[in-house]
Amino acid sequence: MNENMKIETIYPCPIAYIRKTGAYGKGNIRAMEQLKQWARDGGLMNKKTVIFGIPQDNPQTTARENCRYDACIALPEEYPLVTGAIYDKQLPAGGNVQYGELSGGTYAVFTVSHTAEAVAQAWIDIFSLLSANGYLPDATRPILERYQAELVAQHLCEICVPVDSSTIIS
Repeated sequence: MNENMKIETIYPCPIAYIRKTGAYGKGNIRAMEQLKQWARDGGLMNKKTVIFGIPQDNPQTTARENCRYDACIALPEEYPLVTGAIYDKQLPAGGNVQYGELSGGTYAVFTVSHTAEAVAQAWIDIFSLLSANGYLPDATRPILERYQAELVAQHLCEICVPVDSSTIIS
């Protein structure tokens, strides 16, 4: 997987998201499907769509029932955020859809097969790969699962680990 690691700046962007609380697993998939249906209904799904899965908590340090997972979609730039509210365009109504902003930053990005087994193995391998390459994870920002339409069409997804930019070797 080392050849699939790259360092990338992910830029801040407005997002719509559905938060699921509880043990990570099948509930995350349901939240993601609900978000994608909401996005399809609003005409937001296309070949440029970027979806994120954001596990907000570490299940090793947070009780399973309190773990938060956000299924997110990056909104087009014409949907700016002002104090947490969308203006200019009307997005589809959604009872539990919230709006926010992905803060962005420097990430180590790992491209993996979009299968449960490959993603599970990647979660095991990424931290030792980061360490072996001299990078430190930035624990102040969450890890992102990124699903870009063009990669998903190739049965690939990405795990984006925030890294401390002071540890990046130029």
